[in-house]
Amino acid sequence: MTEHAMAVPLKQKYFTPGVWVLTALFGTALVIALVRFLLGLGAVTNLNTQYPWGIWIAIDVASGVALAAGGFTSAFLIHIIHKEEYHALSRPALLTAMLGYTFVVLGLLVDLGRYYNVWHPILPSMWQGNSALFEVGMCVMTYLTVLYIEFIPIVAEQYRDRVNLPIFKFLNKPLGRLLAFLDTKMGKIMFIFIILGVVLSFMHQSSLGALMVLVKTKMHPLWWSPILALEFLLSAIAVGFPMIIVESLAASRSFKLKPEMSVLAPFARYVPITLGLYLATRFANLTIRETWGYAFDGSLESWFFLAEIFFGGILPFILFLQEKVRRSPLLLFIAALLVVLGVVFNRINVYLVAYKPVYLAERYVPTLWEILLTVGLVSGLILIYRFLVIHLPVIHAGRKTS
Repeated sequence: MTEHAMAVPLKQKYFTPGVWVLTALFGTALVIALVRFLLGLGAVTNLNTQYPWGIWIAIDVASGVALAAGGFTSAFLIHIIHKEEYHALSRPALLTAMLGYTFVVLGLLVDLGRYYNVWHPILPSMWQGNSALFEVGMCVMTYLTVLYIEFIPIVAEQYRDRVNLPIFKFLNKPLGRLLAFLDTKMGKIMFIFIILGVVLSFMHQSSLGALMVLVKTKMHPLWWSPILALEFLLSAIAVGFPMIIVESLAASRSFKLKPEMSVLAPFARYVPITLGLYLATRFANLTIRETWGYAFDGSLESWFFLAEIFFGGILPFILFLQEKVRRSPLLLFIAALLVVLGVVFNRINVYLVAYKPVYLAERYVPTLWEILLTVGLVSGLILIYRFLVIHLPVIHAGRKTS
């Protein structure tokens, strides 16, 4: 049976009490965004000249990009080194990555002071090859395009023979033929976009770390490092597989499907490898730079560091080594979620906790509106994910309703 034959629309009811709550949160975020666009950043945030970046960058952008890493890590595992037994996880990972990057861009638009100039990097006259942020912007924009191209066959597969526009009926046949063509031909060139997606991800995942290398005098030694770009890349790779596990098990619970433990249990064996590589690099770096002393000096930064390393790294690493954990849906979900939260915590630590202006007047604390907008964006991502898996062949057909 092919991967295409195994993926089907779930055809379930969309609105549930939980969906209505998420809709309310998303609606609240839209109102806050509207106020921000009309009245400026100062109306809804505590951002200032000393803290030009807040949780919208640390969580919505930096964390969002990292958590979308399941797209390129799964593409590498399944399509490049041909671990075909994990095909059932590829489409949900692709969808999660596509939506994740989409909402990263939306979060960035809200955070940019002059959001209406976001298109400027497209112009060659405004390119700056020495800028890490320019590289991030170009790679994210290109990779998001690649993700949408990779998603085209899923749409074409579902609607190639079902195009039925109620108003523009004259477009039904041409669109049907176009979708049939794409469904037939895209598979032959898809390897180009898969390889391109992996390469682009390696570039911008690392550049988000390189960006903070520039502010050595404003960062705590526990997080600043000359190899911060490598640490960001390795942490993104480490969180890729756990994010896929979290998404799969959460979808199983939400849609009352049987968890695909026959796939997830062996898949989870890769996590200690990627997570262990990240932790080993982090520990070696701290040792070489002789900065371990800061981890036990009793400061706020030391406690945040120890919590990040233990709960987001060491503990899940130990859990993933145990077969009992890998074969239990609940324990596997907890272990994977710890890695996910650990990487989010790392991005918050790097961009906010570790960052301290030279002449600090007042520490940045996000407003309620900043928090609600972030929660609302995540809610919107979940709502669109639910809509798409109900109507498109994304989820594996073998997951029978429990």
